[in-house]
Amino acid sequence: MESRSPVAAVPATLMCMVEALGGRTWRGIARDQAGLITRAQLASAGVERWSVAHRVATERWQRLTATVVATTTGSLTVEQRLWLGVLHAGAGAIVGGITAAEHAGLRNWHRDEAVILVPYDNDVPAPVAGLRFVRTRRDTDGLRARGATPPRVRIEPAVLMFAAAEPSARTAQGVLAAVVQQRLTEPGALREWLERLAPLRRPKMLRQALADIAGGAQSVAEIDVRRFCRRHRFALPARQVKRLDATGRLRYTDCEWQLPDGRTMVLEVDGAFHMDVEHWEHDMARERALTAPGRVVMRCTARELREDDGDLARDLARLGVPREL
Repeated sequence: MESRSPVAAVPATLMCMVEALGGRTWRGIARDQAGLITRAQLASAGVERWSVAHRVATERWQRLTATVVATTTGSLTVEQRLWLGVLHAGAGAIVGGITAAEHAGLRNWHRDEAVILVPYDNDVPAPVAGLRFVRTRRDTDGLRARGATPPRVRIEPAVLMFAAAEPSARTAQGVLAAVVQQRLTEPGALREWLERLAPLRRPKMLRQALADIAGGAQSVAEIDVRRFCRRHRFALPARQVKRLDATGRLRYTDCEWQLPDGRTMVLEVDGAFHMDVEHWEHDMARERALTAPGRVVMRCTARELREDDGDLARDLARLGVPREL
């Protein structure tokens, strides 16, 4: 007599009944989690281990980790990858750091490694390629953006915690300026969260950066210019002024002051990428095109503006850049 496998011995109607136990079907749970589901969730929905093993063996499902399976095939989407991290890390885990900010809409700050915050009481998750698990004693539910899926930290605490942990102060200031510039939040909301998150590393630097941003600086370069002017008591310049160059092309200048003799002083701040030959030649051509009777164009590097600004300050003063009142 031919033996029958355990899978074949279970009628389809009975399988549906088994899967519906626990109030929710596994299909409903997986649908809410971009097709991913934990073995514990499957068990709570009445799906037995042999049934899971059969679906994986027949390549209808994928085993992703010891605790998480995908009910889809093929490569994981970005959303599924985040769900994998959250589900693998256990109860209370949440997408955090710059990953959460990007998921909330932050542009041009992508990192290949996704950050998952894990409550300190959870077991340390086994490593998963492309995911970085960060243990925290903070209440992850209190940080959570309501209604966000997969669960993620709100953008204000996400960028502040990222900025506090960043070794580079420039990067920390840059991300705070970026979220405000991209209208994802406001300086006031960031200041409020800075106090709520205390203690946080480098609070003085973060408060100063937020004060500068609230004063109108929309980038790290603008923050540098404001601090340079404050140190040397220059009047704050007009920023990102629209100008037509000699060819009729619309340009935006970095800084402009009106001099007492009626001329306009233009200061262009070059970042590190300007050292590239192609950019260097482009900037020289841009400088020539912006130069006109009554308009003086001067250039400096971002490093000079931050760290070695004495000569620059003397040159601007010699040419008549006004002092603050």
